Amino acid sequence: MTTTSNDSVIKSLQETEEVQSSVLYVLFISSVAAIGGFLFGFDSGVINGTVTALGKAFNANDVSTGFNVASVLLGCAVGALMAGPLSDRSGRKPIMVVTAIIFAISAFGSGIATSSAEFIFFRLLGGLGIGAASVLAPAYIAEVAPAALRGRLATLQQLAIVLGLFAAFLSNYVIASQAGGASSILMLDIQAWRWMFWVELIPSILFLVGVLFIPESPRYLVAQGKTDEARAIFKRIATGVENEQVEEVKKSLHGDKKPSIADLFIDGQKKIHPIIWVGIALSVFQQFVGINVVFYYGSELWQAAGFDESQSLFINVLAGITNIVSTFIAIALVDKVGRKPLLLVGSIGMFISLAALTYIFGTAGFDEAGKLALTDGMGTFALIMANLFVVFFGLSWGPIVWVLLGEMFNNRIRGAALAVAASAQWIANFLITMTFPILLGSVGLAGAYGLYAVSAFISIFFVVKYIKETKGMRLESM
Repeated sequence: MTTTSNDSVIKSLQETEEVQSSVLYVLFISSVAAIGGFLFGFDSGVINGTVTALGKAFNANDVSTGFNVASVLLGCAVGALMAGPLSDRSGRKPIMVVTAIIFAISAFGSGIATSSAEFIFFRLLGGLGIGAASVLAPAYIAEVAPAALRGRLATLQQLAIVLGLFAAFLSNYVIASQAGGASSILMLDIQAWRWMFWVELIPSILFLVGVLFIPESPRYLVAQGKTDEARAIFKRIATGVENEQVEEVKKSLHGDKKPSIADLFIDGQKKIHPIIWVGIALSVFQQFVGINVVFYYGSELWQAAGFDESQSLFINVLAGITNIVSTFIAIALVDKVGRKPLLLVGSIGMFISLAALTYIFGTAGFDEAGKLALTDGMGTFALIMANLFVVFFGLSWGPIVWVLLGEMFNNRIRGAALAVAASAQWIANFLITMTFPILLGSVGLAGAYGLYAVSAFISIFFVVKYIKETKGMRLESM
C-alpha cells in the first residue's frame, strides 16, 4: 500500500515537472516569435523623434513629411498580405528568418539615406518586415499555445510591440539628449537621427538568432502532411495529448487539400466568409481611434500643444511606460475576464478620453506664433486624458485585437485571413498617419481628435453586435 502510494506521488511529481517544462518551452518559443512584435513596435516608433530632423535633412514640406512617416505603412500592408500565403506555403519559421534579415537591412539603410526617395525605399522595405511580423507572430503563438494559456501568450505580441515602442522612444530621447537634438551631431560626425535608426540592428540580429532555435508550427506541419514531426512538437508543448491534437487538426482542415487563398471564399460563391469581415473591421477600428498619431507624431503633437522638443520627447517616454503597464493588465485579465468585455470597456474609455481631448484642444487659445496655448491646468488635464486614452487602448484594443486575429479563424484559413485583416489594418494606419499633418494644418488638433472620438464611439456598437467570446476554446473549435 505504501509502495503504491509512493509510486503515485512520484508519478504525480513527474507529470507536474513535465507540465512545467512544457509551459516553459511554450513560453520560450512564443517569446522568440514575439521579438518580431518588438521589432514591429520599434520600427514603428523610431520615426517619432526623427520627424522634424527628417524634414530639415530632406527639405520636406508637410505632405512630404507625412509620406516619409507613413511610407513604411504601405510596405506593412504588402508585407502582411504576402506573409500569410507565403507562410502557408513555406512555413512560419522560414518566413520569420527572412523577416529578421529585412528588418536589419531597413534599419541600416534608413540611417544612411541621403534623400527622401532613398529613405522611403528603406522604410518601405522595413514595412514589409513589420507587416510580415504582424501576421507571423500572432499566427505562430496561437498555433503553439495551449487553449488555457493562449490569451496570455498571444498578448505577448502586443507586450512586445509596446516594449519596442518604448525602447524606440527611450533610445530616441537618450540619443537626442546626448546630441542636443535629433538634427545635431552625436558621434563620428554623424547626426543623431541616423543613430536612432541604427539601434534597431541589435533586436534584428537577436530575432534572427532566436528563430533558428524554435520549431515549426505543428499545425502547419499537419497541414503539410508531416504528422510525425507535428506529433513530436505537440508532445513537447501539450504533454500526453499529442495524438488527440494531431487528429483534431486533421479534422479541422477538412480533407487533404492544403490551405490556399481560395479558402477565404464561401464554397461555390464569390463572397468572402463573414468572419473575415469581422477581422477586417477589428483591424480598421484599432487604427481609426488614432492611437498611432500619439506614437508616430507624439513629439509634434505636444509641441503643437505648447511643449518644447525635450518635454515632448519625455512625454513620449511616459506614454510608452503607460502602454506597457496597461498591456500587463490585459495579460492578467484576458483569460479570466475574456476578450469581449475588455474590448467593450476599452471602447467606452477611449471615447470618453478622446472626447475630453477634443474639448481641451477646441477651447484652447493661441500664442503669438499661432500655436495652441494651453494653461498649466489644461496642459496637465490634456496629459492625463492622453495617458488615459493610452491606458484604455493598452488594456483592450491594443492586445485583444491581436489575440482575436490569431485565434478567431479556423486552421484552414488562419494564415490567409490574418494576412487580409492585418493588411487592412496597415492601410487604415497609413490613412490615419498620412492625414494627421494635413488635419493639423486645416482643422487643428480638435478636429483630428473629434474624428478619432467618433470612431471610438462607433466601435462600442461593433463590439456588442459582432464580437463573439473565444476564451478557453481550442483553435479546432473555431
